[in-house]
Amino acid sequence: MGGTHALLLLLSVAAAALAALAPGATALQASQAWSLLKLRQLLGDPPALSSWRNSTDFCYGGDYKTASAFVECYDDSVTQLHIIGDPSAGAARPLPKTFSIDAFFTTLSRLPDLKVLTLTNLGLWGPLPGNKISRLASLEIVNVSSNYLYGELPRGLSRLPNLQTLVADNNMLSGGFPDWLSGGEKLPLLAVLSLRNNSLSGTLPESVVKAMPSLRTLVLASNNISGNLPDLSALEHLQVVDMAGNSLGPEFPRLGRKVASVVLAGNRFSDALPEELLASCYLLERLDISSNRFVGPFPPALLSLPSIEYLSIAGNRFTGKLSGNASCGENLRFVDLSSNLLTGSLPACLAARNKDSGSMTVLFSANCLSADGKDDSQHPSPFCQNQALAVGIVPEKAHKKPGAKGGLVAAIVAAVLGGALVVGAAIFFAVRKASTPKARPPRRLLEHASSAYPSNLFADARYISQTVKLGALGIPAYRSFSLVELEAATDNFEVSSLMGQDAHGQMYRGRLSNGTPVTIRTLKVKKSQSSQSFNRHIEMISKLRHRHLVSALGHCFEYNLDDSTVTQLYLVFEYVQNGNLRGRISQGTEGRRLTWGQRISTTIGVAKGIQFLHGGIIPGLFANNLKITNILLDQNQVAKIGSYNIPILSETTTKSEGGAGNKYASDRVPNGDKIDIYDFGVILLEVISGKPISSIYEVEIMKEQLQSALTAEGPSRRRSFVDPAVSKGCSDESMRTVMEICLRCLAKEAKQRPSVEDVLWNLQFAAQVQGDWRGDSRSSEESPLSPSKVPAESADY
Repeated sequence: MGGTHALLLLLSVAAAALAALAPGATALQASQAWSLLKLRQLLGDPPALSSWRNSTDFCYGGDYKTASAFVECYDDSVTQLHIIGDPSAGAARPLPKTFSIDAFFTTLSRLPDLKVLTLTNLGLWGPLPGNKISRLASLEIVNVSSNYLYGELPRGLSRLPNLQTLVADNNMLSGGFPDWLSGGEKLPLLAVLSLRNNSLSGTLPESVVKAMPSLRTLVLASNNISGNLPDLSALEHLQVVDMAGNSLGPEFPRLGRKVASVVLAGNRFSDALPEELLASCYLLERLDISSNRFVGPFPPALLSLPSIEYLSIAGNRFTGKLSGNASCGENLRFVDLSSNLLTGSLPACLAARNKDSGSMTVLFSANCLSADGKDDSQHPSPFCQNQALAVGIVPEKAHKKPGAKGGLVAAIVAAVLGGALVVGAAIFFAVRKASTPKARPPRRLLEHASSAYPSNLFADARYISQTVKLGALGIPAYRSFSLVELEAATDNFEVSSLMGQDAHGQMYRGRLSNGTPVTIRTLKVKKSQSSQSFNRHIEMISKLRHRHLVSALGHCFEYNLDDSTVTQLYLVFEYVQNGNLRGRISQGTEGRRLTWGQRISTTIGVAKGIQFLHGGIIPGLFANNLKITNILLDQNQVAKIGSYNIPILSETTTKSEGGAGNKYASDRVPNGDKIDIYDFGVILLEVISGKPISSIYEVEIMKEQLQSALTAEGPSRRRSFVDPAVSKGCSDESMRTVMEICLRCLAKEAKQRPSVEDVLWNLQFAAQVQGDWRGDSRSSEESPLSPSKVPAESADY
């Protein structure tokens, strides 16, 4: 987005020059000067606007202007307004609790000639008021990034006929692309649309292409958008496409010939790459399709595109034999071929430039490429052949007369033959008998123990998604495991590894061969479950990856050999080793209890996890039976929801076992979102009071005490309700804000409980107030989850 900000700066400079040359410059209209001062008041008189006074000559004075706040005029009317919060401070300065975004934009609408509007890092919160925005009919460039704006894109945007740039990165905008885009309404001049790092969901409709015919830059990275992209080739001016970190796929989109940058990393593309389409993109400078599930041969022509500078295909399943004689474009500066199934040798043009340290960066580990001397970063050639078979890619030479190894491969591919199946099973049982002292069920087929499993059901490259923002999560990519791996991780499911069990199955603690600690959940499967059901559930489970969830790492199936039906499912999750939230609140020892600032930040993390469960995946997961003992803390004190309502759990439980999960599907629980808000309120109640809560009776008593403390005059009564371990280290406004939102969460009527976005805003406000208050100097420094410390997510929704 550097180009967008540069454009804004150039426009500002140009406007200033025109203003300076304007003949007969007159003072700003009194009504507009009043509006500017009113905006300052509504923003809580921030330091950046301290020079704005009644006597300020906003248009031609110049002495009041700073890099973070200035106005440009034409004649006696404001045409540009720029107010920029301090990005180095992390979180925006808290706005007054009386702040109203409706009132703010109503005041803005009194600047009728406003063309350029920048409002970034200001802490603006609330839904964009479309009816107010539509009054600013002259707007051409809008940048409202890094605020707390939520809700859908308003219809009022379609009434801005001159709008050319809309940037709203790093907010909490949600929902699908609005219906009004499908109703024939257009943004005919819009050239730049950037909504990076929000919570937009659903598919990108074809109507977007028709509604924005002038689009040059489309940035929707780090959202929750799914499905195939529309045909973008109709956007003849499109140059930049950044859709990284969504759930798009499986088909690669059609692009226009003028495209210069395409970033589709971290999605669910799983088809072959259309070589002919990309070969026509002569202006393409940057192509990043890493961390997807692309299959098929890698097109070497990509290396020699005339304008290509940056190429990353890392983390896919591309096959093919690279030739040392392949050519490279003269502008190529970065190539990442890592973690694919490539064989042959690295093209000489890459190898030569890679040795010249200042010329090019080339990464190619975790393939099967030959190299001079020993190269521990490459797999042996059979590895890539077998992995290609696992995703349904048959080598080109498979029809030729194979050697000993080739015969085995062909036999695996032709595993529908009964003889091959028997041989595979015999080999498996021989190995198992020699290495495993325990008796296991006698008739089964193991995923990855043989390639003779039903390919239409378990060709995992076809339906296991690469999860959004894996890099930000810092956890391994989701994958399928073999039972042999899981048995090794748990010492053959030893009793000492058993963490617990319930009606669904057992929970084991284990450690993978690379040292990664994991939690393994075993689930018995009903025979009535269909292949489609497993497809759907594994697709859902593979998406359960977020900074504030105990994330899914993979799965393993166990089959019956006779009919290839699944008999048992193993789910692998990350293992969180630092105990639960109650252990750092009501049961924490002296010195281990969280400070007030840390408590707020931890609950912010939990709320973000809930937000992801509700809206970050489709369908959402509701009624998750949230408990403080299921909120786990990792080594960095990052809060993670350790148990949630996975639909497959209810399907694997017979009707006689009862349970809330059996009556409704997780996405159809009546008021399911409000049930989670109530449970979150109970967690918040314990976080505030420091007293363990074990029954609904205790909740009602403490709720009355909380209400009484809030209505009492003076802060002393409120502090008497707060955990004595932290009551002296919290600001009164922060404490009151958290207590108020807790009480709202515990409302008896579901419709009276706040939304998760409302909860998030209040907690973030409380954290910001606490950070500004110096009574608890540790709260902002030690809290790894404070808004100023949280890295951009992915998986943060």
